[in-house]
Amino acid sequence: MSERMPAIFFGHGNPMNALAENKWTRGWAEIGRSIARSSAILCISAHWYVPALAVTAMQQPRTIHDFGGFPRELFEFQYPAPGSPELASRVIELLGDDCLPDGEQWGLDHGTWSVLCHAFPDADIPVVQLSLDETREASWHYELAQKLRPLRDEGVLIVGSGDVVHNLHTYAWGRDNVEAFDWAMRFENAARELISAGEHGPLIEYETIGKDALLSVPTPDHYLPLLYVLAQQTDEDEVSFPVEGFDGGSVSMLSVRIG
Repeated sequence: MSERMPAIFFGHGNPMNALAENKWTRGWAEIGRSIARSSAILCISAHWYVPALAVTAMQQPRTIHDFGGFPRELFEFQYPAPGSPELASRVIELLGDDCLPDGEQWGLDHGTWSVLCHAFPDADIPVVQLSLDETREASWHYELAQKLRPLRDEGVLIVGSGDVVHNLHTYAWGRDNVEAFDWAMRFENAARELISAGEHGPLIEYETIGKDALLSVPTPDHYLPLLYVLAQQTDEDEVSFPVEGFDGGSVSMLSVRIG
């Protein structure tokens, strides 16, 4: 029987982190070194947010450069991890036939590879992505994610990639060492307290946390991957926050480890 794997949420921030060495990327590398080698990785990225539930099922997913306005070096970056049609089939088995296999359209987007290139730089672990169905409410996503729990005992590392706080309208573009906005810090602190206490209800209905949620989560795409990781938690799991901090004042770089 495979060693039970943790589930990890990464605050991925700016895609330029793929090329950077900083406190966040060093933290991601340490996370990769701290866990047993997985048989495969299932990643739920903020950047595959579409009106459907799908899972990548190709042997060799392409590296998707789903952004604009960045240096050529970033567009040339490749993360050549293999795919796993076998894991895709297992995900469909767990989630049901409403989950569609994607054999050619998607691949690995920057929410996935900008983090994994530091955590697992050899790109030799198969990676599969699961889409976020944008037509569904947060509670549906959490309940769906609970069906993935058996994968942890099958050697699969479940990864969520987004940001607990993600507001690009208030982001300090081109400025370094910007202090986080008060509302961003309050929302992240509230989320951390609830995560530590295992109280997922308010995190699912995050709008109920207060007015800070409206600024911190103006759209659900970067927040929902957190729920996929929290849904893996059992009574035996410890919770930790191996990476933390804010970028540009309004993007949380918090990582959450379950187990």
